[in-house]
Parts: sequence; C-alpha cells; structure tokens
Amino acid sequence: MEVPGCRWPQLPVLLLWVNGLMTLGFSGVCQQINVCNESLMVEKLPACGRTFEEMMKKVDSKKWCNLTEFIMYYDNFTQCTEREANNASCFWPNPLAEGFITGIHKQFFSNCTSEKVHWEDPPDEILITLILIPVLLTCTMITLVVWCSKRSDILV
Repeated sequence: MEVPGCRWPQLPVLLLWVNGLMTLGFSGVCQQINVCNESLMVEKLPACGRTFEEMMKKVDSKKWCNLTEFIMYYDNFTQCTEREANNASCFWPNPLAEGFITGIHKQFFSNCTSEKVHWEDPPDEILITLILIPVLLTCTMITLVVWCSKRSDILV
C-alpha cells in the first residue's frame, strides 16, 4: 500500500511542468524567436540619414539649432531608423542605431550648444528688502502671540 506522504516530492516537478506548459503557449500559440540582423540594419540605416540630409538642405543652416524649423524632418528620420531596426528584427533604440543617430547629431547639431544662464544676485536694495520683510513679519507674529498669551481676558 502506498503512503500518501510520498507524493509530496513529485509536487514541484508537477508545478514546473504546468508552468512550462503555460509559458510555452498552452493555448496553442507558437512563439517565434527572431534574431537581430545587425548587418541588415547597418546597411539600411544610411538611407534614413541620406533622406534626413536631403530634408535638412531645405532648412537654412543658421536655423539648424531651432528644433521648430525641422521637427517634422527629425520625426521622419526617427521613424525611419525605428522602422529599419524593426525590419531587421532588432529592438529600437539599440547601440548600433544610437551610434548612427549620434553621428547624424554630430554632423548637423554640433554647433548647437546651449548657453548656460549666468545667475546674478539682485541689487542690494532689493536683496535687503527681501530678507527684512520675512524677518520683520516673524518678529511681529511672535510679539503678537506672546502679547495675546499674557492677556488671559481675551482668551475667555
């Protein structure tokens, strides 16, 4: 006669088997594994760059740092690189696509450095006013609280 306690070691194996069925597509759906074809992607991405370059020729080079002047062209370029990466069964962005996009950025936008804002202190008159107002208000409120707490007839 079999002892019921002996089936417990088989439970993890059963659970792994059920988990395997569920993750492998128990519903009958077969998963395809696509391998990234990097050489195809590297071959196709320059076409996106050439198209972007042709579009950027329409924009005055002095306006290359103003994104509103060429946002549609850049959007088309981005969509093109994403489409070509997906056609090559590669995720996007990936290191190869990022390297290509960085090259395009260096070609067109290397002179578009953002100017850092140089912060300065306000004039002394304004600074003193901005400091004294909260200090005087705080002293006034403390004085008012102490004065009211000493007058017990107001609290009743």
